[in-house]
Amino acid sequence: MGLFSAFRRPRPDAAARERVAAFARQAGGFGPEVALTVSEIVCPDPACPGTETVILILAPGARSRAVKVGRPVEAVTEADVAAVLQQGA
Repeated sequence: MGLFSAFRRPRPDAAARERVAAFARQAGGFGPEVALTVSEIVCPDPACPGTETVILILAPGARSRAVKVGRPVEAVTEADVAAVLQQGA
């Protein structure tokens, strides 16, 4: 156990990340050629909500884009994902 491990949040489990990616694939109408990654970050900026979920969308021939949900991965809902994808469209 390292010096800072007591302060570190556990990584969200793979099932939670896969669930959010499935929400994004469905809401965005993304086919299998589009890669989606889901990460959880802690934003130190006071203007941030704290823990955010970032969905990175990598479509062939297009610039990558990231959308953020201001909740931990485990708390992200299908409606959250649909809303951020609609805003970023």
